Amino acid sequence: MSKDVLLNEAIHFKEVRCVGDGGEQFGIISSSEALKIAHSRGLDLVLISASAKPPVCKVMDYGKFCYQSEKKQKEAKKKQKQIEIKEIKLSTQIAQNDINYKVKHAREFIEAGKHVKFKVVLKGRENNDPKAGLAVLQKVGEMMSDIANADKEPKTEGRFVMWLFVPQKK
Repeated sequence: MSKDVLLNEAIHFKEVRCVGDGGEQFGIISSSEALKIAHSRGLDLVLISASAKPPVCKVMDYGKFCYQSEKKQKEAKKKQKQIEIKEIKLSTQIAQNDINYKVKHAREFIEAGKHVKFKVVLKGRENNDPKAGLAVLQKVGEMMSDIANADKEPKTEGRFVMWLFVPQKK
């Protein structure tokens, strides 16, 4: 869990609002009294909210609490969907049949639920005027429009012009 949680003897407040593990209220008592209650039950005194007036402490099994919160985080991580982005490189001098071939692969990736990023490499003088790269991406965009949505407009970054496509929502 986090390292800045105050436990047991580290809690030094004149009075605290003490709450039990099962939700029972012990009321506003001194921190030493709250610590005695925790020790009598074989549990820990944990500072929940230091900013409250008075600060709130809870009597609980801190090890069990850490274990359960870690378990919840792992479960949440399992349920997250990992997005995979496939990158396909093109050039401004690419022939139409090569575009068709690369778009065919991109369509397979889209059908598999992956995102596809087309990247046109600009060489030499093309860097000054990326219109040729944008023209290639426009052709690709027309071929992909029935199966995928363009994420945004094509963008130029350094010597690349890129365009991201995501699968259409069914």
